[in-house]
Amino acid sequence: MSPAEAEAQQRRWRALVDERLPDAAREHPDWPVSRNHCFARILLDNACGGPWRESVAPPAWANMPPERLALAVSLGEAVLAGRQDLAALNHRSLLWRRKRSVPPAPRSLPGEGFSLRRWRLADDAPFAALCADPEVMRFFPAPKTARESQIEARALARRFDEDGFGPWVVEAPEGFCGFVGCWRPARPLPLGTLIGQETGLVEIGWRLARHAWGRGFAVRGARAALADAFSRCALTEVVAYTADLNAPSRRVMERLGMTETGGFDHPALPEGHPLRPHRLYRLAAADFMAGDAA
Repeated sequence: MSPAEAEAQQRRWRALVDERLPDAAREHPDWPVSRNHCFARILLDNACGGPWRESVAPPAWANMPPERLALAVSLGEAVLAGRQDLAALNHRSLLWRRKRSVPPAPRSLPGEGFSLRRWRLADDAPFAALCADPEVMRFFPAPKTARESQIEARALARRFDEDGFGPWVVEAPEGFCGFVGCWRPARPLPLGTLIGQETGLVEIGWRLARHAWGRGFAVRGARAALADAFSRCALTEVVAYTADLNAPSRRVMERLGMTETGGFDHPALPEGHPLRPHRLYRLAAADFMAGDAA
């Protein structure tokens, strides 16, 4: 971006937060804020994926990286156009600043032709059938026994109580279809050289029964789960990883807008195992929001 273009963008920003949004607030008594510094705080935090002063020196309009200021402008334009919920953006900003606590997870999330819901004991049998299917489990070391599946189902269900988010059951008109959602990795992974951290990570993943394949549940369900995790829980980033050989899951990650970061060897698999080489993908909350704002 040239200096002239950067200066023009800064003028658009000032007009947006000092004039256009405060003026529009007079017609929107439902908006949570009405003052220019509040609009700036909300948009800058969401563009930075956290309190903006943690990564940008004031004044933000002069020191913000051009691509992040462009994102803040696009979010503000989306608010004005009715494509972004200002209350949701404000909620995220206040969660990051520890001004609000994370609300409890809802019982379900709506989808088109499906829903995401919390786990039930009645899910044990269809989940065990899913995990015993060699085709579903072809990118895992082995299918699971009914007892192993039951233990996993209980652990997945507890994630909501432990973290406030978790893997949701995908429910279609015919019933249980699998799961999709976010959780914290249960085992340490050698990701530090790829993303600079190995703790505090949240991953997103999915596992669907064969009858649910090809219906868009992985992508659409993941988007619904991400929208909840990034808004209600104010997560700043998620990762996903899978075996190099797992082309279907890698395509889902790419369709979600995730960026491939590199490869690593999964520590739970021995050297020479065909599934040991894995690929890592990342998605920042700010980039997910940018896609919604487009």
